[in-house]
Amino acid sequence: MPPRSPVPDHVATELRRVVQRWQQLPLDSASSCLPAVHAVLTELAEGLTVPDLGPAVVMDQLTVLVHDACAEGRWAGLDGRLADLRRTLP
Repeated sequence: MPPRSPVPDHVATELRRVVQRWQQLPLDSASSCLPAVHAVLTELAEGLTVPDLGPAVVMDQLTVLVHDACAEGRWAGLDGRLADLRRTLP
């Protein structure tokens, strides 16, 4: 049996919603929203620099950093932060 994900269901739901919304964006819209996503990435990476790999990869970066944050027990308020990010997307 595979190990259970450290990401709580409510955080996983918001993450899925952000990723789905991102996938619906035209490339120019996604590119213009990168700064907002990178702000969240930087928060999750606790201030470490996260490389800008472009709009095609940024949701993978977000998914990994959400997983890592949750594995470290830092999920409090994360669903709300992801919902806020989703609401900024056009």
